[in-house]
Amino acid sequence: MPSLNGLLESSLYTTNMDRARRFFEEVMDLEAFTADHRFTAYNAGGTSVLLLFLEGATEETVVLPEDMGTIPPHDGSGRVHMAFAIATEELEPWEKRLAEHGVEIEGRTHWPKGGESLYFRDPDGHLLELATPGLWPNY
Repeated sequence: MPSLNGLLESSLYTTNMDRARRFFEEVMDLEAFTADHRFTAYNAGGTSVLLLFLEGATEETVVLPEDMGTIPPHDGSGRVHMAFAIATEELEPWEKRLAEHGVEIEGRTHWPKGGESLYFRDPDGHLLELATPGLWPNY
């Protein structure tokens, strides 16, 4: 059986790319690898990439230059969930940072294995989570 090395990319879809970029760059302090009118790719912690796509802008096959290949169409809508892994000692600074940017914390969970999660929303209503170790058997 072939193995997996981890989850490389996660995608969120936005109705307003400028607004989403401001949130992920100013509030979440993510650095964009690349961007154009329809997407932005962010470094999401070293080995993971967060892709933001403008809703409806990826419904056609993308033909890459120089015979590099194609990317099939995809799209998404609705409020989805994703979690960012953080160190336990970063939980309080993140909570303060979110408050400074007027981001409401909607929930907090203390997990049986010792992890803790904070839940909040991005401007498109996606549920984002900051999770410390002790949430899953592998984290």
